[in-house]
Amino acid sequence: MLRVEWLGRVPYAEALELQEKRLEARRRGAAPDALLLLEHPPVVTLGRAAKPEHLLAPREALAAQGIELHEAARGGDVTYHGPGQLVGYLIVDLAGAGASERSAARVDVTAFLRRIERVLCEALAELGVEAYARPGWTGVFANPGAPGPPRKIASIGIGLRGWVSWHGFALNVSLDPAAFAPIVPCGLREVVMTSLAAELGRTGAPDLDRRAREVVARCFEREFALAAPEALR
Repeated sequence: MLRVEWLGRVPYAEALELQEKRLEARRRGAAPDALLLLEHPPVVTLGRAAKPEHLLAPREALAAQGIELHEAARGGDVTYHGPGQLVGYLIVDLAGAGASERSAARVDVTAFLRRIERVLCEALAELGVEAYARPGWTGVFANPGAPGPPRKIASIGIGLRGWVSWHGFALNVSLDPAAFAPIVPCGLREVVMTSLAAELGRTGAPDLDRRAREVVARCFEREFALAAPEALR
């Protein structure tokens, strides 16, 4: 079973500590697979592949703007999290609960990433935005027919410990894409960042964040064929 929980706004360091606890409990078989839905106060995170030149603002300038900076034990480059962005941390046993043998041959991490992309695309379609994955780039993009550079709406970066995943995805819902200005998001200079609100032309819609988390929770629940999520309101 997958337990889906809405945690509200959680500081990054606090969420990291919570993930660590859930991860170890999952590895011991003391907890089910989980999807933790939340949002963060403004924070820039550096993945294992982050390059210094993709951080465009000095650390002191970020601090002066109230933006924290953290290194993250996940794949990917640099990204931004903040209010109006739905973050989903997936604590999932990729080798199967109770598996007696956990071998790389049994675990396809790339397939797991593609699965996350597919579920997010399904959720965005239900929310009214056509979304797609681009070969060679991890993440989800909006409106494939739109002119100009690719429009990235969701970033994905996971970590693994004993074949249990942690970290996950960040879906831009109502935040202003200008919040990504201090970084080169995911190290991709060829893309622009967008949000669900921007694509729908619904900036300032008070119900959009709630609606997005409900739809995302339902789509992941359906994909993993699991029990009903926790209350998300």
